[in-house]
Amino acid sequence: MLRNERRKSNDMALAKKDKMDIIEKYKLHEKDCGSAPVQIALLTARINYITEHLKTHKKDYHTHRGLLKLVGKRKRLLEYLRKKDYTLYTQIVEELGL
Repeated sequence: MLRNERRKSNDMALAKKDKMDIIEKYKLHEKDCGSAPVQIALLTARINYITEHLKTHKKDYHTHRGLLKLVGKRKRLLEYLRKKDYTLYTQIVEELGL
């Protein structure tokens, strides 16, 4: 097996279908794919996936650092959304279980 094939099959990114489903659920308008609620939902899905990965690979410190960066980014986006639109913020937090 080639190195690139192995990397593609073991990728930590979300599957395209999963990502499109999340975007479809949290988009604010027809062509929305980058608003704060969409980004927060996508980050939450990635954080959950990486958390599961780290349960089996406890010494994967590089992934742990990446996880901390994702959590920080999500925290900043949540703070932005809370200041901009509090009702949408509470709705997103409730739906995602944060």
